[in-house]
Amino acid sequence: MSEKKATRVAYGEALVELGSKNSDIVVLDADLSGSTNTKKFAQKFPERFFNMGIAEQNMVSTAAGLALTGKIPFASSFAMFATGRAWEQVRNSVAHNDLNVKIAATHAGITLGEDGASHQIIEDIAIMNVIPKMSVLVPADAVEAKAMTKALVEYQGPAYIRLGRPNVPIIFDENDFEYELGKARLVKEGQDITIIAYGVMLSKAIEAAEKLETEGVKAEVINVSTIKPLDESTILQSAKKTGSIVVAEEHNRVGGVNCLIASCISNNLNSFCPMEVVAIEDRFGQSGKVDDLLEEYGLTSENIVEKAKKCIKRKVS
Repeated sequence: MSEKKATRVAYGEALVELGSKNSDIVVLDADLSGSTNTKKFAQKFPERFFNMGIAEQNMVSTAAGLALTGKIPFASSFAMFATGRAWEQVRNSVAHNDLNVKIAATHAGITLGEDGASHQIIEDIAIMNVIPKMSVLVPADAVEAKAMTKALVEYQGPAYIRLGRPNVPIIFDENDFEYELGKARLVKEGQDITIIAYGVMLSKAIEAAEKLETEGVKAEVINVSTIKPLDESTILQSAKKTGSIVVAEEHNRVGGVNCLIASCISNNLNSFCPMEVVAIEDRFGQSGKVDDLLEEYGLTSENIVEKAKKCIKRKVS
């Protein structure tokens, strides 16, 4: 995983490829096209690009109107504003009417870095996941981000895709990668514990599994890049095999994916399955370098290893 690339960059590249093939694709941005990478689409297809200014609520409402005319709108801004400032429009104009609008938000999580707490949204998955009819997706690397963007063109209905600012390790092989919306991916097989991760934390989960293996612990790693609808079947199958779970996510622990998985396990398994969580412990972000922030908030492979060992000890023998 030595090569790195930002998921927002892959998103911008995918839009250009898709725009060349499908004239119904339109892109809207809230005066951040250089940062969200929709600028590439704007340069290639200026007649299908709409800079809405610093007005995310208007952007989402306009996207809803375009969807009603048969267009496939991708609306982009920083995740804090696309999901926070425009939440009412996303809920009432888009999701309530089951419109084919894709909210592609970048600069999510604390890995936004130096912009600080006001821009580092750590609640977006929770607030988008709770909206009826809304699909929620988070790619783990640039390869998955591009495949996911392409899949959204074929998918009919409202969707939220969470993208990041920094360059992150490329995990998957572009020549041998297939993305299926609604399906979790088994990244590494194991038998002692299941590590479930998504987004920037998948590479950390893989690193943790490799460290555990040197100590004789075989961890299974699952990428839940589709958070809604959640692939409960794959999660339950792994949980039954390993008997313990660690969930790793760059999101507030409260309302995060760990809550969805805990619900899935408690509602479907008759046997005890201990679970530990590596997430942001109900704190706001702060300005800093990406690696320093990940360390400060415990979003590290070392912390995943520690939680995995603790979880294994909690198993009923």
